[in-house]
Amino acid sequence: MATRNIDQRDPDEIVDDLDLEDDDDDDDDEEEDEGGATMTLIEHLEELRWRIFKSAIAIVVFGIVAFIFRDPIEKFLTYPLPKTADALGTGKIVVTGVGEGFTVYLKISFAVGLLLALPIVLYQIWAFISPGLLAKEKKNAVPFIVIGIVLFVMGVALGYIVLRFPVEWLINFASDSFTPLITADSYFTFVTYFMLAFGIVFEIPLVLTFMAQLGLITAKTLTKRRAMAYVIMWVAATFLTPGADPYSPVILGVAMTFLFELTVIFIRIFNRQESEAVA
Repeated sequence: MATRNIDQRDPDEIVDDLDLEDDDDDDDDEEEDEGGATMTLIEHLEELRWRIFKSAIAIVVFGIVAFIFRDPIEKFLTYPLPKTADALGTGKIVVTGVGEGFTVYLKISFAVGLLLALPIVLYQIWAFISPGLLAKEKKNAVPFIVIGIVLFVMGVALGYIVLRFPVEWLINFASDSFTPLITADSYFTFVTYFMLAFGIVFEIPLVLTFMAQLGLITAKTLTKRRAMAYVIMWVAATFLTPGADPYSPVILGVAMTFLFELTVIFIRIFNRQESEAVA
């Protein structure tokens, strides 16, 4: 019987066999790459889980500390409440449910714990995203985080200072016709949202500076649109501050105006640094 060894085959057959072997090797490499990508994704998800877990632990720990000092915190937050709100003459705000007092203290403790744990939470976010950032982005990220925390705390502090004006106006508005009986849950909910609104408003420079880094706006554009921006900010200040007292919107409007001008300065500083780096 006639046989053919591999040396007697046609050259075309040999080339086809070699191509098939290369394709098999490529398939194996692709499968290894896919497996590696899958493992990398799992590792990222695992890291994200631990970052969230550490942030949650920080909030819980600070929340427990706030719950331990709940009485001085409660007195500090109720200081802006006018005496006319004490219809029962007890010097305390009322609760209307069996567990409302405990629930209110839990809400206060969580809010204070979140505020105190904010630097740790931001650090965990930074630690998770920093490996994927460029050197330039890493250089700008740390100042952004620090400035963001400082601005947020400044906003919350200003909100607390301004708080007594809308509270007094809203409680005394219909005091001749109604007896104000302020519950703990309604008051602390109002305080939380009011101070949070001020904290978020104070993040405007950070947001606009970040938009400038992305090339969406420039300092020249903000300067050219300054008049329109002032109108929008003062209208927003009127709507963001409940009550008809003249102090709250004026204070918030002045603060927003200052923040707008601070934003222009921030953008110019970052642009100057980038120009010097390129040169």
